[in-house]
Parts: sequence; structure tokens; C-alpha cells
Amino acid sequence: MTQSPEPAFDAILPPEMAAKAEAIGVRKARLGLLPMAVLAALAGAFISLGAVFMTTVTAGAGATLPYGVVRLLGGLAFSLGLILVLVGGAELFTGNTLLVMAWANRKVTTAELLRSWCVVYLGNFAGALATAVLVFAGRQFTFGGGAVGATALAIAQAKLEIAFLPAIALGVLGNGLVCLAVWLGFSARTTTDRILAIVPPIAAFVAAGFEHSVANMYLVPFALLIKAGAPDAFWEAIGRTAQDYPLLTWGGFLVRNLLPVTIGNVLGGTVLVGAVYWLVYLAPRRAATPR
Repeated sequence: MTQSPEPAFDAILPPEMAAKAEAIGVRKARLGLLPMAVLAALAGAFISLGAVFMTTVTAGAGATLPYGVVRLLGGLAFSLGLILVLVGGAELFTGNTLLVMAWANRKVTTAELLRSWCVVYLGNFAGALATAVLVFAGRQFTFGGGAVGATALAIAQAKLEIAFLPAIALGVLGNGLVCLAVWLGFSARTTTDRILAIVPPIAAFVAAGFEHSVANMYLVPFALLIKAGAPDAFWEAIGRTAQDYPLLTWGGFLVRNLLPVTIGNVLGGTVLVGAVYWLVYLAPRRAATPR
């Protein structure tokens, strides 16, 4: 009588992780247009929920806690977003920069790669904007005596104060850590493994102040909605006016923040993570010629 093999509990090792990343990349690139768009909108909403959690947790905390502690709490809360994406199943543009591993081995064509990136990016934006509108409609920004809204405005204003080149650099670093979280997730055999692998890199990127384009698709539009539509009672509660946030404009968001951060995110995911692990584990090796 043959015995069934015992279940494996050890983490999947990097060479197998690379093969898994390549296979997943092929499946992702060949998703139908409708499933890809729906899953992308879900990812935009999931990352936005992580940002909602982060904004709420850190609201008012700066008055009583040190800067680093507040950032760490925000990072831990924001981890919810990627947990929902990777465990729940969704298509996230920043994580999908790892499709270059399949592309580099010619398992995915350039057209398939660009199609995936474009559809997922736009879907993420749609999901993030829809979440921002819904959260604004719920007047969640008025919670805590307006502390949540004040924090959202401060976060967005700070993002638009970053110059173009630093925003690219922060985007490189941000998606380097996000893609490392995705990469570590390939080693998991259980949901618990995956969650534990996701949290530290995501908490680190938020705590360090790095930039993530999809998170910004929620954070800045939400602040823009507050600036344009918050009632007078909100401004009185926080002791500020809409004019105190001059950089908060749609044009400023798209050009000063989203564009450079997206460029940085692509570089961080494709080069720092995808290309490096492809080179180490997947690049074709020439057979050694005997002398």
C-alpha cells in the first residue's frame, strides 16, 4: 500500500520562488480584459482601505507620540492593503512590475506586458477614486473632531511638496519594498505565512516615507475632495481653511506627484527586484565549454 507524501511545511526557497513568480506572471499577463479590469479596480480599493486605516490610526497621534512611532503605526495599519490584494486576489500595478521576470525569458510578449500594466494601472486608479468618493460621502473625514480629515490633508500636502527627482527616488524605494513583500509572499505555503511576510516590508516603506503610486491615487484625491467640499464646520473644528493647502490641485497631483512616483515605482519593481532575481535564478546559462 503506497503512502501519500507528507505535506511540506518548509518555506519555498528562492529558486522555486522565481519559477513561481514567472508562472504567475504568465497567468496575469494573459487574463481576459474584463477580469483584469475588475481585479485591478479591487486592488485600487484594497490599497485605499489600507490608506483609510493608516490615516485613521495616525490621526492626532503626532501630538502625543514621537514621529517614528506614529509612522510605524501607520505602516502596520497600511499593510492591510497588500494583505487584501495578495490573499484576497487582485491585480496591483506596482506588484505587477514583477511581470518583467516572465517577459525577460520571453514567456510574455512586450504587448502583453504593456497591456497588463496599462489596464491594471487605470483599474487601480478607478478603484482608488471610487473609494475616495465613497469615504468622503460617508463624512469619515469629520471623525475625531476633524482629526482624520486634518491628517488626510497634511499627508497629501506633504506629498505635493516633494520635488520631482526626490519623488522618483522615493518611488523607486517604495516599490522596491512592495515588490519584496510580494516576492516574500511567493515563499508562503499558508495564509499565515503570507501575511507575516507582507507586513514588515510594507510597514518599513510607509514608516520611512517612501512613495507608492496606487496609495497616492486615494490619499491625494481624498484630500482634494475634502478641500473642495468640506463644510465650514469642519474647517472651524481644525482651525484651518482650504487656502492653507495651495499645492492641493488636480494638476499638481498628476504632474508633481503621480507621474514621478509612477516612474520610480516602475524602476524599483522592474530593476531592483524583478531584474535582479531574474538574473540570479532565471537567466539562461551558457553551458561551460571544455578546454
